[in-house]
Amino acid sequence: QVQLVESGGGLVQAGDSLRLSCAASGRTFGNYAMGWFRQAPGKERELVAGIVRDDRESWQVDAVKGRFAISRDNADNTLYLQMNSLKPEDTALYYCAARSAYYISRRISDYNYWGQGTQVTVSS
Repeated sequence: QVQLVESGGGLVQAGDSLRLSCAASGRTFGNYAMGWFRQAPGKERELVAGIVRDDRESWQVDAVKGRFAISRDNADNTLYLQMNSLKPEDTALYYCAARSAYYISRRISDYNYWGQGTQVTVSS
């Protein structure tokens, strides 16, 4: 079992920055590829950014490239999402998820563990 707890969400204005954190406990964090997903009201949950388990590769959806950066600290069992130049369309519930594999996947069903989510609201 892996327990994931997100933090760092909040209400900000357009153009502001936030850093989300996901603290992992349980099994070895470094054994999992990690992803940040988001779900806006009335929309499907989507992968925003992902990182392979040894930190060598990462991926971001086109909508956030150049604004969001994913990183991980395997020694500290923590996943991060630095979000800059936030836009109202970034408003969503953000989840971290762990996949028992080297590579990330865009499919929700490929992830084994999920956090409860942290709300990000961006006002215009």
